[in-house]
Amino acid sequence: MDKYKKLATNTLIFAIGTFSSKVLSFFLMPYVTRMMEKGDYGTADLIQQTANVLIPIVFLQINSAALRFALDKDGDKAEIFTVGIRTTLRGFVVFLLFAYPMSLVTINDFRLGDYIFLIYAFVLVSGFRQLCQQFVRGCGHVKTFAIDGIIATATTLVFNLLFLGPFHWGVTGYILAIIASDLCSIIFLTVSCRLWKFVKIKGVRKSTTFDMLKYSIPMMPSIILWWVINVSDRYMVTYFINSGANGLYTAASKIPNFVIMFSSIFIDAWQLSAVDEYDKEGTADFFTKVFRVYSGGIFTIASALILLCQLFTRILVAKSYYDSWQFVPVLVIATSMSCLVNFLASVYMAEKKSVMAMVTALSGALTNVVLNLILIPRMGAVGAAVATVISFVVVFAARGVNTRRFIKINFKTPIILGEIAILAAQCVVMLVMKSGIKMYIIEAVLLCGMFIFNLEPIKELLGLVLDKFLKKNKKAE
Repeated sequence: MDKYKKLATNTLIFAIGTFSSKVLSFFLMPYVTRMMEKGDYGTADLIQQTANVLIPIVFLQINSAALRFALDKDGDKAEIFTVGIRTTLRGFVVFLLFAYPMSLVTINDFRLGDYIFLIYAFVLVSGFRQLCQQFVRGCGHVKTFAIDGIIATATTLVFNLLFLGPFHWGVTGYILAIIASDLCSIIFLTVSCRLWKFVKIKGVRKSTTFDMLKYSIPMMPSIILWWVINVSDRYMVTYFINSGANGLYTAASKIPNFVIMFSSIFIDAWQLSAVDEYDKEGTADFFTKVFRVYSGGIFTIASALILLCQLFTRILVAKSYYDSWQFVPVLVIATSMSCLVNFLASVYMAEKKSVMAMVTALSGALTNVVLNLILIPRMGAVGAAVATVISFVVVFAARGVNTRRFIKINFKTPIILGEIAILAAQCVVMLVMKSGIKMYIIEAVLLCGMFIFNLEPIKELLGLVLDKFLKKNKKAE
């Protein structure tokens, strides 16, 4: 299959599984924000984010190694999955030793010890689910991966409606809904792919364990650094202000996830193509063409989202959360830059250069922490959003320069700068004018400008795919 058509096919398959789960998170927001107070919603988010940052530490980010090594055609799948299982179990046993010191952590009005059992259950179940997911995807079972996404969507919906509604479990119910959904996912993946067949009691080569850990351990700090950039601002908003302010900021951060939704669908498919096509003839041209269309699509979606952010906020969150819209435009720009950064991560993945991924992420994490400390006390939660934008710009610039050692992607820098300028202008207009027909007219004009910027790469890709498809049909005739 032609590489462009294969990428399009995999993207469509992942979209079927991923789109529903991502869309669900938005449609659940009105329900969740009505069933939970701002402080409770902020607390639930902190629990979830705490567990998310612990997972790569506890399990040494072994799920990423399971994906990357399973993609190698000559890899021993049973050894790869067995190393993943062993690392996960051993990591959790060690993690149990830290239960007491973790329970003592307190941030303003948030006490970690009140939810320590939830956090441990979340980490264990979610860690196993990520391992199973990535291994299945690496083995090429993309349809199973997509079906799992649909099942996760359905179970998350049911458990949230049940635990937050009739049961009135609040924060505990919100977290238990995620845990229960992940558990259902593990059962489905295990049964459908017969994962028990890939578990070896003995006979696993030490070299396999060494190579996988050599790849995954440098990714562990990378994931933590991404957490610092994406989530540490919520802890700082809670510390400098309170959980209520963090609840508003958290609600605002959900809306830019529309950009993440489209990005993640593509990135899941792109990682497979990036590894498969790497080091082949025309790789740089392939990466350049795909990046141009990908970045253009991301910026266009972001532009439309800024235009509609007040409407989406009014629809998706409870009335008491409406003021959170003011954080959305800046967070949309931050999210867009994070999507470009994730594209360049595919180069490190193909090269198995996880150390460089860590180093470049470190530059952004340090920038984020310093700017959060400076801007949040002076600008409030908006300062946290601005710090996140600058951090992702720093990482993108660092990776853009560093990855040229491996592959020379033509980023079309003037075009990217123009697109960022349009988003920045939209952000300023929205925050300064706040409302009115004149504001929406200016926003619409800027959105049209973004479309004009991106007409050419989209037409180029469509023409390329159609040309390849027509040539294939002619040969078949």
